[in-house]
Parts: sequence; C-alpha cells; structure tokens
Amino acid sequence: MASEVWSSPDVQEALFARDFGRLCQLVRVACSLRQSDMAELTGLSQAFLSMLESGARRLTNIDKIVELLAGLDTPVELTGPMLRMQNSMKGGPDEEHGMRG
Repeated sequence: MASEVWSSPDVQEALFARDFGRLCQLVRVACSLRQSDMAELTGLSQAFLSMLESGARRLTNIDKIVELLAGLDTPVELTGPMLRMQNSMKGGPDEEHGMRG
C-alpha cells in the first residue's frame, strides 16, 4: 500500500469519522486497486466492499474493522491502540474468522 495515501486529508477524515466505505473507496482509487484487490488485502468479500462503498452496508464489527485496517497497512499512529492490539495478538485461535461467541 502506498504510504502517501495516508497523508491525504480526505483519507484521514474518513478514517477518523469511521466512514469505512469512503475510506475504502479513497484508498482503492488512490492506489489504483480494484475491489477484488481490496478484498484480497482485507479479507472482506468484494460484494461486501461494493455495498460498503455504496453506503448500502456499514462495517461495525470491531474484529473486521481491525482486519480491514491491518490489511490496508493503515499506520498505527492513525488508528490508535486498535492495531497495536492486533499486532501483539497475531496467531490467536480466532484470528482467521474474527468471530466471538
């Protein structure tokens, strides 16, 4: 992921507003990625990303948010402690599914 994308005021604003649909769209366009490329990076389906970008769906599951941000190589200084926790817990038994009871 191109690190310059994270210095964009629009990208930072979307991230801070937790507007993950807009964030995905801005990052995808800035990095010349297709939704299928984003799906591969983030572990979210292309169909879900399409609905997220269009505003038809929202991303609220914290595990999936962390997975999205980690997949996009979002700098930890922009995410706060969320990604620091994920990085220290890599390899946990539930990491692949991001699901809890």
